[in-house]
Amino acid sequence: MDDVARARDAAREALADVEPDRLHETLDDRLVDAAVTPGVLALVTARALDTDVSLDAVVDRAAGVQLVYEGLRLTRRLAHEEPWATTRTRRTDIDADMDVLAADVLVSRGFSLLAHTGAAAAAVEVVRAFGRDQTRRDREGTNPAEAAGLDRNLEVDALELAVVAGTTAVGGDPPSELLEYARELATDYDGEFPPPGRALPEATADHIADISERAVSAPDR
Repeated sequence: MDDVARARDAAREALADVEPDRLHETLDDRLVDAAVTPGVLALVTARALDTDVSLDAVVDRAAGVQLVYEGLRLTRRLAHEEPWATTRTRRTDIDADMDVLAADVLVSRGFSLLAHTGAAAAAVEVVRAFGRDQTRRDREGTNPAEAAGLDRNLEVDALELAVVAGTTAVGGDPPSELLEYARELATDYDGEFPPPGRALPEATADHIADISERAVSAPDR
């Protein structure tokens, strides 16, 4: 199984017990076609730092990262589109309510998967930063370029969370250079992760391993 399938399946499995059925279907539909770059990066990071790591021990963290990101991404879309401000029918109101509930479930389930890991504090900070950014975005006087930059911060924060989740899974903390590399990856995507089936550049694991090796050897120089 490749990392894309592994990350997606883990995220879907984490929501398998959600009820009622309609809510579960809404959640699953989002994950089936979602770009799983954050979840994949958590897996790639852990394996790059420890080639012997069992991905079974990391996959819940990858799912947690993915679910937090997906929930906040849905929240961002709902905030921008204001679904209740369009032509209203009973059906559209129910769909909008379901999306809001889905966003809450995605984030809360992601938190539960990361709660007792070394990535817990980072996950909390991602949500706090998202709230601050969206509050700033909604202020009068924010120009389109500033608004787009604030929106893109979510992708940056999601990839930083991914490397934290992957690094702490093998017993360490990410060096600042690794966090910077995660930010560079997000910048390359310009706010949009690759479509389903693709996730990260092929050289990502090698870059992460090189960064880790330099960070470990630096104190000796």
